[in-house]
Amino acid sequence: MLNIFSLANGRLVQEEIESLEELARFQPIWVDLESPTLEEKRWIKQHYGLSIPEDAMDEDIEESARFYEEDNGELHIRSDFLVDDDEEPRSVRVAFILNQHNTGLKSCGVLFSIHDEDIPVFRLLRMRARRAPGLIEDAKEVLLSLFDTDVEYSADTLEGIYDDLKKVSTQVLEGHVTDDHAQRVLADIAWQEDLNGRIRRNMLDTRRAVSFMMRSKMLNAEQFEDARQILRDIESLDSHTQFLFDKINFLMDATVGFLNINQNKIIKIFSVASVALLPPTLIASVYGMNFRAMPELEWEHGYIYAIALMIASAVVPMLYFRKRGWLK
Repeated sequence: MLNIFSLANGRLVQEEIESLEELARFQPIWVDLESPTLEEKRWIKQHYGLSIPEDAMDEDIEESARFYEEDNGELHIRSDFLVDDDEEPRSVRVAFILNQHNTGLKSCGVLFSIHDEDIPVFRLLRMRARRAPGLIEDAKEVLLSLFDTDVEYSADTLEGIYDDLKKVSTQVLEGHVTDDHAQRVLADIAWQEDLNGRIRRNMLDTRRAVSFMMRSKMLNAEQFEDARQILRDIESLDSHTQFLFDKINFLMDATVGFLNINQNKIIKIFSVASVALLPPTLIASVYGMNFRAMPELEWEHGYIYAIALMIASAVVPMLYFRKRGWLK
């Protein structure tokens, strides 16, 4: 899918492009390619003289492979954006290409973004830019605004994590945690831990991208200050993610502790039962010996006496254990 965004009365106007001729009629500041086809890449090549790299969305982690400037003045930035999906939270790689210096190319002053799927941050920025005139003035502000919106999106997701952990905390600290309940709680905690880790990694990636933009000297004074504010916001989110990690670890330890308590209760019951059955076992062992000189063997009611004695020897310890509260 190929979408272009132009400025009209200070607002960002979106157009979906379906042919090369249609692309040539507009002068956009942002060209967004979502899962682009070979034909759409060819249109970009023919009209703007820009070749979309085949490895544009590769999962490289080295900074030199993700943030660099070509000899022709093209800035290449590959950054990850969070997708907080209820089924599978993930990070989506986006490749940005921006030419700010080579005025001989039609791509000068146009931001190109390439990604495999629609991203909530992109949708949110498009909605804001349509409603708020003056929010976007050029391609550099589009890129900065995307990173700024990504930070806001991550902050909202962190608030959601905290709310979910608050519910889990209430359940755990009630003190009545069964094994099945503990399994569900641990699964929920693990989910939140993974999402929190993704946010922290995403913020690290955004910090690197914004820092690269600042070092490239492509920003004016106002945009440079906006970039510094983004970095300050990321710094505040870092401390919040650490707080959530600590809370997650506490809830994890508390839940595992309740599991251990439940297991200890089971072991205690077996231990008490073993101790309570020792006297009957001893009595049965004594009368199971094959000695002739055992007076009880001649008793008329010896069998009933032995059974009653074994029952009494088991009941008395159980009553004692119950009185001491060892059976709870």
